[in-house]
Amino acid sequence: MDAVRLILTSRRALAGSGEVAEIMTEVWQAQALAQAIGSRLAVFGPPELRGEALGLTELAGRGCGVLDAPELAPGELRAAQLTELGDARQALLYLGSLLGEVGIALVGITCAAPDEGTYWQCMEAIDAADESRDRVLEMLRKLADREQTVPAREAG
Repeated sequence: MDAVRLILTSRRALAGSGEVAEIMTEVWQAQALAQAIGSRLAVFGPPELRGEALGLTELAGRGCGVLDAPELAPGELRAAQLTELGDARQALLYLGSLLGEVGIALVGITCAAPDEGTYWQCMEAIDAADESRDRVLEMLRKLADREQTVPAREAG
């Protein structure tokens, strides 16, 4: 499945989750998907994105690592369903939105955390989602710079 479809599925699932456990599962799924997309971009993406894509892979992996891994049935791991990136710019735009929504969902849980462990787990996950989103925004900036440079070369 292409990246944008998986991201949209994650956004809908996150928006539709109500219980803390459901939200945490969707946050984990989103971070795993960001890790998979970062990995794909690092290998197959434009050369100027590879360093940031590796950073995204690492940060999103940290985001998964600070959360308890959910028990998913076979076939439920969205990141494993990623077969193609499609348009890198579009995938990054949607991924940036998803990571922003993840941060907002985590803030909601943090504010009403039932215990200190959940509170700190969410705080670390917020940090990872925010840093992952920063990497996505940096890759979008690099793509925009590349698009401005290419027409200038063709005109000259």
